[in-house]
Amino acid sequence: MAKKEDAEVQQSSSGFNIVDFVQGTKEELDKVVWPSRQQLISESFAVILMVTLSASLIYLVDNFFSWAAKQVF
Repeated sequence: MAKKEDAEVQQSSSGFNIVDFVQGTKEELDKVVWPSRQQLISESFAVILMVTLSASLIYLVDNFFSWAAKQVF
């Protein structure tokens, strides 16, 4: 808790500093675990597949209800 309180005190007294912001951003980006090329490709394929399947299912359900509404009315 002391670090958080110290950081709040430093921020409020000094204001916004672009150099500190860029350094903090670089430090946080260094902590990121970037995916490998193979992992990126396979996960992108999985997302595209799921979006396509979901859109197809919604399309089919919509057509079914449209057909059912025409039969009733």
